Amino acid sequence: MISERIKELRARSNMSQVKLAKALNVSRSTVNAWEMDLSMPTIKYVIEMSKLFNVTSDYILELDNSNVISLSTLNEKQVKAIMNIIDCFKKY
Repeated sequence: MISERIKELRARSNMSQVKLAKALNVSRSTVNAWEMDLSMPTIKYVIEMSKLFNVTSDYILELDNSNVISLSTLNEKQVKAIMNIIDCFKKY
């Protein structure tokens, strides 16, 4: 469920509901309603969360369960560092 995905991403980022609400400029009760499956975020907030958590909108919406990390917000030096880390993991 989308509610679980939002909760998972928020927890993985060590964010409280208050912190996520502030980042999205919504109330904590709005975030809580999303996580309790009482309401759904608009596409605007799905896009904002995808950027905030560096995942695709499809991942949040559970259209694609591949846990993909978006590098689009990183500069070239940061992307190279991530690629080097991935190469290190591939060796093990």
